[in-house]
Amino acid sequence: MTLRSLATGFATSALMSLATPAAAYPVDCAILLCLAGGWPASAECAHACAVFIARITPWPVEPPLQIWNCPMRADFSRRTPVERLFDISFSPPSPPPLSLPALPFPAPIAVADQADIDISDPAYDFVRSIHVFQIEYARRRGKDGDCMTSSNIREGKYGEQGDFSWAHSSPARVPPASAFGPGTNCSTYAFRSVFVDWKDYEGTYGFEEVRY
Repeated sequence: MTLRSLATGFATSALMSLATPAAAYPVDCAILLCLAGGWPASAECAHACAVFIARITPWPVEPPLQIWNCPMRADFSRRTPVERLFDISFSPPSPPPLSLPALPFPAPIAVADQADIDISDPAYDFVRSIHVFQIEYARRRGKDGDCMTSSNIREGKYGEQGDFSWAHSSPARVPPASAFGPGTNCSTYAFRSVFVDWKDYEGTYGFEEVRY
């Protein structure tokens, strides 16, 4: 069974219980699990997605997944990482038997602002697939006929262990799914947004963009 179907099935059964309010679990654990599963339909995953998007809504622009706030290292005894994520994220009273994908068993690590387990295995590429673009772009033709362009674009991405960093970027790096499209002429154009895209555990592409 894939992680998508696992997350969907679990979310539509035990996770729909009103006995587990959204605030009762670490939201970044829920973001991690729901993102991996393709944001399955449930109240908990809807809340996790809302937080994920709210973090890129100016101001300030934050990492949408803050994996360092999810205590994945805790109590791994005889349980797989995904089972622990279900326990940490949602804590249902009687979780059903789970058929889980063959994810590696990560070793604990102790470094701030990244996952507290080793997620360097390709199985966790869905974390590193998240990219954030903060785009501020303006263009106009000056009085002397010159094309005047102001471009301030930065790109945020996740490292091997889920650590997040910003770097200066360029218009060419902005994904095609963004509404950003300055074209090649010198017509007046202004665009500001924060764009985030990702791929889930099965490689399905998703994105959101917030204009401001």
